[in-house]
Amino acid sequence: MDYETVSPEDFGKALTGIGLNLLTRDVRALAAFLGEVFGMRAHRLSDDFAILSLGGALLQLHSDRTFSRHPILGLLPEAGARGAGIEVRLYEVNPDDAARRAEGRPDATVLQPPADKPHGLREAVILSPEGYAFVPSRRL
Repeated sequence: MDYETVSPEDFGKALTGIGLNLLTRDVRALAAFLGEVFGMRAHRLSDDFAILSLGGALLQLHSDRTFSRHPILGLLPEAGARGAGIEVRLYEVNPDDAARRAEGRPDATVLQPPADKPHGLREAVILSPEGYAFVPSRRL
């Protein structure tokens, strides 16, 4: 599927399994952050929407205004961190490299530096500018 040209209807019909959709105040800024720190590739990037791909998995970004009539928008804080209680796990993304890139950004927070974990992964926890927790990891 060509993510740059697929119609919204065809894209929606093709989705299966579990999907992730993050609401954001600034689609372009979050897409740039995810590309720079984790190597995600943005498709259909606009002020309101983006499809991001990484290793065959997809993540969607929607601006707050696109959800203006959706009940979930009322649950989001107007300011401060979003995404409390959920981790977006990014497998086969080097946590050392991602943490190094995040440390070079004033809008990122390395919540947990890279460490070897007993479940067989080396991982870090990095907060995006809006407080979403991303966990890049590699097998030990």
